[in-house]
Amino acid sequence: MIFLIIKNNIKTSAIKSQILYEDNHLIVVNKNPGDLVQGDKTGDIPLVEKIKFYLKIKHNKPGAVFLGVVHRLDRPTSGVVIFAKTSKALSRLNEAFKMRTPKKIYWAIVSKTLHKKEGKLTHWMIRNTKQNKSKAHSSEVPNSKIARLHYKCIKELENYILLEIELETGRHHQIRAQLSQLDHPIQGDLKYGASRSNPDGSISLHARELRIIHPVTKEKHVFKASPQNKGIWRAVLFD
Repeated sequence: MIFLIIKNNIKTSAIKSQILYEDNHLIVVNKNPGDLVQGDKTGDIPLVEKIKFYLKIKHNKPGAVFLGVVHRLDRPTSGVVIFAKTSKALSRLNEAFKMRTPKKIYWAIVSKTLHKKEGKLTHWMIRNTKQNKSKAHSSEVPNSKIARLHYKCIKELENYILLEIELETGRHHQIRAQLSQLDHPIQGDLKYGASRSNPDGSISLHARELRIIHPVTKEKHVFKASPQNKGIWRAVLFD
């Protein structure tokens, strides 16, 4: 049934244009802002199901298509997402992400001037599941988890700064909460203190790069994705 719904709502060419890499074990895509990686209570068709449909058509598969979700990006965030096409790849990637061996690089657009152009942020995070929000504390509090990231300014404009961020830990809404705690919320991120939203509901946070060891071939891979050439990204990167 879900394939019939998808067939009536998307074109495989749209998914194909997002693919960064594909082999027998992996498929890597550049997620659009607004896409769900995995289904939730909204009932909207998630990216994982759209890619299953694409693979079913491409390979003319008569039965169910296996596709494992390895990691997620927040719905308003864009960028690199990797999926596993085999159970072997899924289990090995899950273990790699658990051990934090993959390297994740993000781009974030913030307003205001940073006192330091480069640095490391360490906070203690508390997650509020009812609000689907996390808070970063400058010192340890009960039931908190430590969160670390490295940032550097890679471009300055009159009103905005483009940061490159490497995560050392992978907490819920980590980048969004840590930058907000510094009074530098991500552009468009109303939930974490931005002054206004983006017209398409996105936030200016993009998963720019993912570095992994292939779970089967053991080769090193670096996957990079560019933000969409529109809105604030056009002004920051493409003008």
